[in-house]
Amino acid sequence: MRASPVVVALGSNLGDRRAHLLDAARDLARLFTTFHLSSLIETAPVGEGLELDPPYLNAVAAGESSLTPAEIMDRLREIEAAHGRTRPHPGAPRTLDLDLILAGDTVIDEPRLQVPHPRFRDRLFVLEPLAEIAPDLVDPVTGMTVRELLQKKKAGA
Repeated sequence: MRASPVVVALGSNLGDRRAHLLDAARDLARLFTTFHLSSLIETAPVGEGLELDPPYLNAVAAGESSLTPAEIMDRLREIEAAHGRTRPHPGAPRTLDLDLILAGDTVIDEPRLQVPHPRFRDRLFVLEPLAEIAPDLVDPVTGMTVRELLQKKKAGA
């Protein structure tokens, strides 16, 4: 399989958030032939009932990989586990959250794996850092670039 663009969102709201993200970025860099990490940004938790949870530190990594989306997802779960990620309930605070956002022009809609990530177009904490490092990447579902998706989101459309 030839290398294709891959985007992973990183988040942490437990422990040493910055260390978790930077350590995970080093782990991710080993999976990619090229690698770029966005700036780190702090955001409030998103979701019903999460308003009192600790704030997140977020970033986005982009690069190229010849791994399949399923292989990438397996590696992401291994990296999360190595950083103490547990899953006691949906939306629980976490030491590390890694989401596969895009994998080239691949579209997968299965219970275990959805690519592109189904909610990335609505999340400024993904779109803003991604626009910083890869504004011209194209969402294979909408055909829009990351820059266009961000503009649309900010316009409230």
